[in-house]
Amino acid sequence: MNFLKALAVALGMIALAVMGSGFPVMRTFVAVVAPYAAMGLFLVGVTIRVFRWAGAAVPFRIPTTCGQQTSLPWIKPARLESPHRPIGVILRVALEVLLFRSLFRNVGAELRPGAKLTYGEEKLLWFGALAFHWSLLIIMLRHLRFFMEPVPRMVAVLERVDGFLQAGVPAWYVTDAVIFAALAYLLLRRLNDARLRYISLVADYLVLSLLLGVVSTGILMRHFWKADILAIKEFALGLVHFSPRAPEGAGAVFYAHIFLVSGLLACLPFSKLMHMAGIFLSPTRNLPNNSRMRRHLNPWNHPVRVHSYEEWEDEFRDKIKAAGLPLERP
Repeated sequence: MNFLKALAVALGMIALAVMGSGFPVMRTFVAVVAPYAAMGLFLVGVTIRVFRWAGAAVPFRIPTTCGQQTSLPWIKPARLESPHRPIGVILRVALEVLLFRSLFRNVGAELRPGAKLTYGEEKLLWFGALAFHWSLLIIMLRHLRFFMEPVPRMVAVLERVDGFLQAGVPAWYVTDAVIFAALAYLLLRRLNDARLRYISLVADYLVLSLLLGVVSTGILMRHFWKADILAIKEFALGLVHFSPRAPEGAGAVFYAHIFLVSGLLACLPFSKLMHMAGIFLSPTRNLPNNSRMRRHLNPWNHPVRVHSYEEWEDEFRDKIKAAGLPLERP
């Protein structure tokens, strides 16, 4: 089963990091070599894919048109569904990136008893995806406190807002619980649906397993197996300034956490997570629907001999007259 293969890889990484935390050489590999190698692979891989997508030929306008496009003055166009101006395109892409607008309108098909195919909304998938992505963004912003000194005021405010429940000491962040629940839902949905299981690859499960591992080790490190925060911050600042030193008092869970993050970064350019960059380069989203206002010519068209109507009429004038058909030019 593909899920078991991916889970074995994630658990193997955790075991390697935990067992290696007691040896200086392995600590250096897990906390210094692996993060730098993963970040380099991430930057190079993402750059190559983005430039490859940006260089792809898009000779025709192929925007998604879900509403009335602009035409006659007395027909009201759908300025957001089928925008013909750049501001409309920007708003459409922004709603797609920030609120997953197309996923909100997603419809799922289900075969019910009696061989009856029914269609219904899948708002739970939209909510789970939205909760995961926004929680991940907030968590990444919160982690800036480890890499910056002094800590920006925005990060401090975000931490206070995220931990407003004050459940336990240290405070339990809302996003920690939300992202764990969202990832669990996305994984169980993929395992429970036979159609999703059929099309799911090892890479799909691996990304989810690594994300769950990163979140779980982060929660364990904060609330159960306490780590030396000062040592971790000193290590993070060392990474930023290219003078890293593997912390000794961080604990085994920290090394599992940082190793899983490195693995996730290394996998990202080769996985479906590249949609984070691809959404901005999607021609169905970022092109205005202005074909009725502008004529878009394909720059790669091979030059051809054009046969105008006037030439065609002159060529077949006798036959047209014999048939009794009208001529533009008598």
